[in-house]
Amino acid sequence: MYINHYQMNNRPKLIRLTTVDISLDTLLRGQLRFMNGQFEVLGTADDSGLLAEVERREGVRTVAVPMHREISPIADLKSLFALIRLFRRERPYIVHANTPKGSLLAMMAAYATRVPHRIYTVTGLRFETTHGLFRLLLKTMERIACFCATKVIPEGDGVKNTLYREHITRKPLQKILNGNINGIDTEYFSRSQDVTTRAAVLKEPDTFTFIFIGRMVRDKGINELVAAFDRLSEENDRVRLVLAGKFEDELDPVDPKTKTVIENNAKIRFVGYQSDVRPYLAASDILVLPSYREGFPNVVIQAGALDLPCIVTDINGCNEIIKDGVNGIIIPKQDANALYEAMRRLATHPTETAAMSAASRELIVSRYRQQDVWNATLEMYKSLK
Repeated sequence: MYINHYQMNNRPKLIRLTTVDISLDTLLRGQLRFMNGQFEVLGTADDSGLLAEVERREGVRTVAVPMHREISPIADLKSLFALIRLFRRERPYIVHANTPKGSLLAMMAAYATRVPHRIYTVTGLRFETTHGLFRLLLKTMERIACFCATKVIPEGDGVKNTLYREHITRKPLQKILNGNINGIDTEYFSRSQDVTTRAAVLKEPDTFTFIFIGRMVRDKGINELVAAFDRLSEENDRVRLVLAGKFEDELDPVDPKTKTVIENNAKIRFVGYQSDVRPYLAASDILVLPSYREGFPNVVIQAGALDLPCIVTDINGCNEIIKDGVNGIIIPKQDANALYEAMRRLATHPTETAAMSAASRELIVSRYRQQDVWNATLEMYKSLK
């Protein structure tokens, strides 16, 4: 039987869980250490080699539980039982999960072991870009996770509206502060002397640079981005496109034609995954994220903090961070022609682009400062009864 840990001298136990450790490492950086002042925090994820670093940096305990992002019934059942055993042993007061697969398994295991507070933060909704039976399966998984949770938190208003519209849950939904899981360290994401120095090496003089940062997959709009830029680069020899990320050919491959263009267009520079994207952002003029679906994309917030306007699609999260015509341009998703027009417009209208750049950082700092997000999350935890 659980007891109210807030009436005890010991810190209540909080388990923060993501499917894979890279999400725990990047999405919640700093927050685990902050919460550890009020809670006994335990970080849980599948360990690809980063959990030890999370434990060292955040000053919290971590436990590895094998989990997979893709659906795998036998492996998922093993993960579920491993989580049930973990929760029975640790007896947490709160289990708080995000990322789809990990959240489903965590909410089911926490429900089965009667964890008092089971919190599911809903980020990107994968079913939005699927069809048929697979879409039905993904929606059912979301419904189960929400049913098992005692509290469902949408990362933004777009996610909230989708959850209600698609009849995923009827529970009260309220985002944390202005949205986003962790906010942004506005000192780290700034044009410091170090960032500016490293950016100078990457920057090409007299060249207008677009940058994409993220997974190199179809759902991120890579096919449309490369097609739009290829067309633009034929007309304008003073533009370039930097692509930073990893291809995921097994999960969501881009078209073979797209890869061919990336390899053959001299104005496209593929730099692979970057652990520190700040110099690349600071060496660029515009971030482009033509994604088909998002929850609340960190990269758009990071770019804005470094004064970059953004071209984004009219989807959840993106259309909450970007105000069309103020700090960027919002276009329809899966529309290469609209993307081309937006890229051409900003590349050829320096006054408009400069005005958007000037507005970008203040909009981000005023709404997504990390400490404010952490404080609001802590207050949410303290309000639980």
